Amino acid sequence: MEALERSREHVIGLFRIVVGLLFACHGAATLFDVLGGPHGAGPGAGEWPGWWAAVIQLLGGAMVLCGAGTRAAAVLCSGSMAYAYFTEHQPDALLPIENGGETAAMFCWSFLLVAAIGPGSWALAPLLRPRRRTATRRIRTTSLH
Repeated sequence: MEALERSREHVIGLFRIVVGLLFACHGAATLFDVLGGPHGAGPGAGEWPGWWAAVIQLLGGAMVLCGAGTRAAAVLCSGSMAYAYFTEHQPDALLPIENGGETAAMFCWSFLLVAAIGPGSWALAPLLRPRRRTATRRIRTTSLH
């Protein structure tokens, strides 16, 4: 158990990278007809909600993958998948196994987890933040003799 605790931040980082990559692939497939293309007919540019969902998938997934703006991007991605689940899948049946919404449910909860626990190791955010210089102030003391 100690070894697992020592590798915690690395495992979280790997989880974030894989989830972000898979999500970005969905967006790229829909927007650019690559990686097997979209599931079903591809949406037209600007078409609600399909095109916007694909943009969120591509950009949000890439941000989570890179670890830049991770928590905000993960919340947006999680919310988009909750919307997809409840508008596209849940009306057909209650459970994801019955309504084909397993992918949406898994992405929703995976991104919510990333938002809650943070990016883990190998995130770009620390490299993108401007470094603060810690100024050391010297306090001069004068003797009163």
